[in-house]
Amino acid sequence: MSMVKESVEVGVPLRTAYNQWTQFEEFPRFMEGVDSVTQLDDRHNHWRTSIGGVSREFDTEIVDQLADERIAWRTMDGEVQQKGVVTFERLDDRHTRVNMAIDFQPEGMAERAGDLFGVVNRRVKGDLHRFKEFIEQRGREEGGWRGRISPA
Repeated sequence: MSMVKESVEVGVPLRTAYNQWTQFEEFPRFMEGVDSVTQLDDRHNHWRTSIGGVSREFDTEIVDQLADERIAWRTMDGEVQQKGVVTFERLDDRHTRVNMAIDFQPEGMAERAGDLFGVVNRRVKGDLHRFKEFIEQRGREEGGWRGRISPA
């Protein structure tokens, strides 16, 4: 498994940043290579991605979600092996730090090479910066889910 850790400071209140992040179906608007995310229920999402000419579909399960604090997930099938957490840290009334940590298993020669050369790190960093631009331009969230999902 490989680990990626990145963070970004966004110029919106904690609640705004967290609420927007819970709008999983909006991820393609700021995540490169994500074609679609379909929220199946409070815990499960179906993803379609196209990265480096490789298209994949997989499901994720949210394993821990606490409003304004964290969202942790894991993949549900064998093709894509990944788990991660995004956390939200209040800096002041108008600024939030968004931290992301992802453990993933690169598959195949191309993914292993990409991992070795830091492609995944750059992609996650880019996604966080695009989220920053997205939420700061809007200045408000498009919705929000404030429920609690506890680890099993």
